[in-house]
Amino acid sequence: MNPAVEAFAFFLGFLAWLMVGVALPNRYWRVSTVDGNVITTSTIYENLWMSCATDSTGVHNCRDFPSLLALNGYIQASRALMIAAIVFGTFGLVATLAGMQCSKIGGENYVLKGRIAAIGGAFFLFQGLCTMIAISWYAANITQEFFNQLYVGTKYEIGEGLYIGWASATLAICGGSCLMCACRLKTESEKVKVVLSIRRAMRSAEVCS
Repeated sequence: MNPAVEAFAFFLGFLAWLMVGVALPNRYWRVSTVDGNVITTSTIYENLWMSCATDSTGVHNCRDFPSLLALNGYIQASRALMIAAIVFGTFGLVATLAGMQCSKIGGENYVLKGRIAAIGGAFFLFQGLCTMIAISWYAANITQEFFNQLYVGTKYEIGEGLYIGWASATLAICGGSCLMCACRLKTESEKVKVVLSIRRAMRSAEVCS
């Protein structure tokens, strides 16, 4: 594997892991809309864990969701997917760091190190997919309620937390894809080298005999 590609993919995965950690506690996953309102006295914003409100004086009041089972199914699923994304990203960072050519782990067995890096790339892909599904599912419910003319509750717009999540998912998928593709090429080239070395050994043995 090209060390530059390896380092670049690791940087993308690390940045994606940081961003998903920022997106998860971000309070602005959805923000109440002002569309059609002449006078707005307060703004409501929510994420996966709490609901907050701020009035015209700038006072913020937040409360955690009181019951897990009372939440909508997509919120519970989004929580699980985001936590899984952080876990996958952590495993991806450890595996990629162990599989990098510049690391001492694994000695000089570059075939093994390439396979470990490929496993790290797979973890980054899982992280990106989990994040993308959670964020897109949450955003789909926001837009569905917003454009539903029969919905009488509070309508929301997409908040900044979702955009951070989308960026994180894109970076994780790009980093994981780079690792998987580069390690695949590395494995094929190593196979060719092994075959050539075996042929040279056989020829040298024939000459000696």
